[in-house]
Amino acid sequence: MTETVKGRNVLEGAPEPYLVPEERPTLAEAEAWCKELTGSHYENFHVATFFLPKKVRPHFESIYAYCRVSDDLGDEVANPEVALRLLNTWEGMLDECYQAPERSMHPVFVALRETIVACELPKTLFADLLYAFKLDQVKTEYATWEELLEYSRYSANPVGRLVLWVCGYREEALGQLSDKVCTALQLANFWQDVVEDAERGRRYLPAESLERFGVDEGQILGRVFTPEFRAMMAELVGRTREILLEGGAISGFVDKELKVTLDLFRKGGEAILDGIAAQDYDVLRGRPVVTKVKKVQLLLGALLDKARTGLGGR
Repeated sequence: MTETVKGRNVLEGAPEPYLVPEERPTLAEAEAWCKELTGSHYENFHVATFFLPKKVRPHFESIYAYCRVSDDLGDEVANPEVALRLLNTWEGMLDECYQAPERSMHPVFVALRETIVACELPKTLFADLLYAFKLDQVKTEYATWEELLEYSRYSANPVGRLVLWVCGYREEALGQLSDKVCTALQLANFWQDVVEDAERGRRYLPAESLERFGVDEGQILGRVFTPEFRAMMAELVGRTREILLEGGAISGFVDKELKVTLDLFRKGGEAILDGIAAQDYDVLRGRPVVTKVKKVQLLLGALLDKARTGLGGR
C-alpha cells in the first residue's frame, strides 16, 4: 500500500510524478522509472554519462533520478516550509534505503539500493546534496567567495565523487580534483542565472564583490549594467575559470572511458563561461546560453573521442 501518514502520501505536496506509488515496484520497474526520468531532461550529467559503458548506465540513471527528485522537491515547491518538510521526508527515505531497504517504496530508492550495494556508495554523498537543497530554503544570499565554495561542497561536489565511485575510483586526490571541476560548474551556473535567481529571491553574487566593485544589489532586478558590474563579473568568471582549469587535470589520471565524460563536463562549463564573456559579461540583459551549435560540437567531439579510444562498440 502507499506509504502514508494519517491517510496521506508522505510526499504530499510534491510534483505528482514523485509521489510514493501504491505498491512497491520491482527492481526492473524502478530502473525503468529512473531511466524515463533521466531521458526526459537534457542536462550535462545525463548527457555526459551516456559515454560511459552500458553496464554502469543504470547506476547513473538511479543517481540522476535521486538528484533530480531532490532538486525538484526544493525548487519546484513554492512554499519553503513545505519544501523543507518534503526534503526531510526524502532524507528519511534515504536513511531507510541504507538501514531497511526492504521497506523502500519509492522507485528511486528501490533502484538506488542496487547501485549503493554494487558500488559501495557512502550515504554522506547523498545526504550532502540534500543539505544543500535544504539550505536553499533558508539561506538566500551569500556574503563571501568562501561561503560559495562551502555551498558548492554540498550542492555540486558530491555528484563528481559519485561518478568516481561508480567508476571504481576512491583516491582522495582524484576526489579533490573532481571537487574543483564541480565547484566551477556550480559557480558558472550561478553567474549564468544571476537575474533568474534574483527573481526567485536568491542572490549568489557574494556581497563582498558587490561592495568592492561598487555594485548595488538593485541593479540585478533593474537590469542596470554598468562598467562596475562588468568588472565584477569578469573577475568572478576569471576565478571560476582558474578553478575549472585546475580540476581539469583529473582527466590525466583516469581511464579513457571516464576521460571522455569528464572532459565533456569540463568543456560544458567552459562553454558557459565563454558565453558570458562573449556578451561582455552582461548577464543582466539575458541569460547566457550554450547554443545548440555549440552543444552539437561538444557532443560530436565526445563521440569522436569515444571512437578514437575504441569505445564505440560498448
